[in-house]
Amino acid sequence: MTLAPPSPTGAMQALLLSHFTATSSIGAGLDATLASLQSERSGLKPCDFDSADLATWIGEVEDVDGQVLRPDLRAFDCRNNRLAQLGLRQDGFEQAVLAAASRYGKRRIGVFLGTSTSGILETELAYRALDPRTGALPATFVYAGSHNPFSVTAFVRGYFGLEGPAMTVSSACSSSAKVFASARRMMAAGLIDAAVVGGVDSLCLTTLYGFNSLDLLSRQPCQPFDAGRKGISIGEGAAFVLLEKLPNSLDAGAVLLRGVGESSDAHHMSAPHPEGLGAISAMRQALASAGLQPGRIDYINLHGTATPSNDTVEGKAVASVFGDHALPCSSTKGATGHTLGAAGGLEAVISALALQQGFMPGGVNTHAVDPALPVDYLLHKRDEAPQHVLSNSFGFGGTNCSLVLGRAR
Repeated sequence: MTLAPPSPTGAMQALLLSHFTATSSIGAGLDATLASLQSERSGLKPCDFDSADLATWIGEVEDVDGQVLRPDLRAFDCRNNRLAQLGLRQDGFEQAVLAAASRYGKRRIGVFLGTSTSGILETELAYRALDPRTGALPATFVYAGSHNPFSVTAFVRGYFGLEGPAMTVSSACSSSAKVFASARRMMAAGLIDAAVVGGVDSLCLTTLYGFNSLDLLSRQPCQPFDAGRKGISIGEGAAFVLLEKLPNSLDAGAVLLRGVGESSDAHHMSAPHPEGLGAISAMRQALASAGLQPGRIDYINLHGTATPSNDTVEGKAVASVFGDHALPCSSTKGATGHTLGAAGGLEAVISALALQQGFMPGGVNTHAVDPALPVDYLLHKRDEAPQHVLSNSFGFGGTNCSLVLGRAR
């Protein structure tokens, strides 16, 4: 056991990721996720979701529709909340939250989750069943428990019987990274002692056809930072973290949230600032709040969507912050697909796994790194233990968030 490390002057007080879990197309739970990352297995497959007729690939989670919600939570029944429940039941996470509620009290634990489309699939299905005479939606359609962005947060809060502050962040692809900042502020203000953070996003036709209309879907498995990248592969996922204040002592291998950076460049509705100003600001803020110089970061989990413009801008931004020295980085979206509102949380958990297990994930499906992108992109996993990891999540509208995670010394 080692004493909890003090915060450097001016840095935020680190928080402990006491428990975490992830569920995506590469597996349900940490063991399956880790095995896929280490074997460089992709969960992407040709799109066969619902009635979608699109030449693209998706990352679908198995057995989502096999989930049955508790009777007292049936008003929340939708694909997104079934996926949330599947995720909550992995890795002893449910038991960890209930134990925390016993320690702190139900009113002292917050719930902060990110999503983009929430349970919009239920609305899609409801519109197919419109009454042809009146145009009324079916009586079984419950907006508050499905499409409503707060639905997943209310579901998780109800699942655990928690009574603390709760909110949903819906800022596109940065949603479930920004919740770490929301929780940190609540804890710093003394309003809560712990928080359930993360994100859930599920497949639906709105995102599949929406991104297709923007010509952003790849016809092959997405290839982040590849010279031949053609666009994204949409995935789904659920990731959860129990954040707590540092105890008096902790294991040397414990994973800590050391820094958070947020920005909004508002450059364009769907395109990042061409020089990556918002991304640069988020990364620099994250480093400053962690009290770290750029050279202390050992690996970057890139946002890495595999669109030509986003990867180019992120490459420029990384080079601007970290200079020309070879800093290993990769995007894990070639394995999981882009899980949109769940991406920040999912990739934070993947970063925590990398810290805990002592490796750096390889960029699955990327074969030839674009020589115009000034980064040291890992085509294959590296068995080298990072001490500090930066995880980037950049969303539409210029909503950016970077997290610094680190191992306790």
